Amino acid sequence: MSKKDYYEVLNVSKNASQADIKKAYRKLAIKYHPDKNPDNKDAEAKFKESAEAYEILSNPQKREQYDQFGHDAFNGQGFGGGGGGMSMDDIFSHFGDIFGSSFGGGGFGRGGGSRVRKGSNLRVKLKLTLEDIVNGVEKKIKVNKLVAAEGVEFSDCGSCRGTGQVTRVTNTILGAMQTSSTCPNCKGSGQTITKRPEGVDSSGLEKKETVIKIDIPAGVEGGMQLNVQGKGNDAPGGGVTGDLIVLIEETEHEHLVRNGNDLYYQLPISFMDATIGINIEIPMVSGKAKIKIPAGTQSGKNLRLRGKGVPDINGYGKGDMIINIQVWTPQKISKEEKDILLKLNESDNFKPKESTSKNFFDRVKNHFN
Repeated sequence: MSKKDYYEVLNVSKNASQADIKKAYRKLAIKYHPDKNPDNKDAEAKFKESAEAYEILSNPQKREQYDQFGHDAFNGQGFGGGGGGMSMDDIFSHFGDIFGSSFGGGGFGRGGGSRVRKGSNLRVKLKLTLEDIVNGVEKKIKVNKLVAAEGVEFSDCGSCRGTGQVTRVTNTILGAMQTSSTCPNCKGSGQTITKRPEGVDSSGLEKKETVIKIDIPAGVEGGMQLNVQGKGNDAPGGGVTGDLIVLIEETEHEHLVRNGNDLYYQLPISFMDATIGINIEIPMVSGKAKIKIPAGTQSGKNLRLRGKGVPDINGYGKGDMIINIQVWTPQKISKEEKDILLKLNESDNFKPKESTSKNFFDRVKNHFN
């Protein structure tokens, strides 16, 4: 497959100046930058193609060779002699001035100063119920964000001629030294606003209420921050949109307490129920469940329902539901009730067994050892 003409790739004429070539490449680099087009193979190919064209046409010697012999001057090879096999890191390190200074910084990128102008992030708090957290949920929230306004008109910056950079020549004892820096007039965008409707800021952005849909995965925790890419403020001049940072807040459940991925429920039962056993309903995250309390259950015993807790956010199964049994002791009883209890207390079966105390001290020793 024959290579596309480099001038055609950058959409410039054959007598274009170096400033025009740089400006044209910069626009294409922003448009097809991988941070702005994640997992887009077509955009990645165009990004590499424009970088290859710029690598040749920005070099006066290589450009002269190309004008005379076309692609044959490089044996069909482009960037660094590697053609289409060049990596993103090669491009970013080779054209650091384009991505770092010209794009105005304050953004993000990959290696070698590769930065794309990026909009600022938005931060919101989102309250979730335990049911939301266990099941995962889709939420729609309203935010006031900066968006590119309609009716705004731009022109090339007069200070940098649309390149985003200004060059200064300083005479030193070692001779003339040339330095480049971000244009202070356009702050590296290469553009200035010529028409700005009312309510639009100096970057061509305006505040607008927007509804954003967020998919909350099961297993999130209070205090956790979710990063929703591309849902923050727009960037000036058509850069990469910022992110939406969502801070999770958990609302307390009426009956259940969360500890990590486990859920705890304290179940009060009567002395009689603990003695003879009972089938009883307990609240769950959604609905209720019936469990069996075995006869002879002691106060403080924990019953465990495997896999009935909170899903692990990393996909490592679910926690457990733990029911803590508390045998309730009445504070006041009638004379008739007291007589019954005194009669029962005469039975050896109702007296505490010594083994119970030993088990307790064994647990205490194990705790401190």
